[in-house]
Amino acid sequence: MTLLLDDAAVQSTFDWKLAITALREAYAAADDEARFPTRIIARGGGNWVRTLSGVSGDSGLMGTKVIAGAMGPRQFSYLISLFDQSSAELVALLDGNSITGYRTAATSALAAAALAVPGSLDVCVIGSGFEAKKHVRALAAVRDLKSVRVHSPRAESRARFAGELGDLGTVIVPAESPQAAIAGASLVICAARSYDETPILLGEWLEPGMTVVSIGSTVREQREVDAEVIRRADVVVADVVEEVLHDTGDLIAAREAGIDISDRITSLAGLVGGIVPGRTGDRQIVLYKSVGSAVQDLAVAAMCARRARESGLGIELPIRIQPVHK
Repeated sequence: MTLLLDDAAVQSTFDWKLAITALREAYAAADDEARFPTRIIARGGGNWVRTLSGVSGDSGLMGTKVIAGAMGPRQFSYLISLFDQSSAELVALLDGNSITGYRTAATSALAAAALAVPGSLDVCVIGSGFEAKKHVRALAAVRDLKSVRVHSPRAESRARFAGELGDLGTVIVPAESPQAAIAGASLVICAARSYDETPILLGEWLEPGMTVVSIGSTVREQREVDAEVIRRADVVVADVVEEVLHDTGDLIAAREAGIDISDRITSLAGLVGGIVPGRTGDRQIVLYKSVGSAVQDLAVAAMCARRARESGLGIELPIRIQPVHK
């Protein structure tokens, strides 16, 4: 029977190390671009529905994630469906809200572990919300964090961020400006796109050797880093290269400014698979740019569904969605 997992069940079954392992294995098995096609976005009346789909390369599960956005109240719903590849049976339906944050952060951690300079990391986080906190926890699962400096506009948000991550045992310092947070950092996490889409990270603030993770510009209308960040990056790693290049506001703005990174951009799959080297020098500035991919959603959702069934969590759908023989 189909398993239903609400957000509480997803959170109960999630594990950072298992998620990062699942992602590493999923990228290694993503041997055909047709398995994870370009996302589709339907727009109308200011609202939108985004669909990501994929067929995992390990013959396990296939499925979709659907995100619906109502822009008037700025509300969003996330639904993930998982199907068995051998039978087309609907295995699970999951609330995808937390999974979206988990998979984004876990994938960033996978990339950062490979791209950041060796040794303990001094981390700068721009943003103090859901994604920002998830990124710090994911990073702590793969690298030693010497310190974390956080900036967001409100002092109370910065203090809450530090308090909620106090269990990590890492020094967390609220910073009153993004420049103060970034100075001396080895890894910069951008997780706070501005409401007016003004870039929150400027390239002039970057120092040699920094690794930047940018997750907040995933469609044409959104901005997170300025064109100078793109210009200064010696290496750009993207989870979905074509979408990052042509469908994100940051890269569109960089192209309009005359910046061509076609000879500097490579895929996360190539990095994880050892096909491309990523960072080749300690003084290089490296940018990981993410738009999200079904390979990430399905890997993490499948891990949560498996653990939920093993633990007796979730509820079974009272009806069966019957596969039809044709």
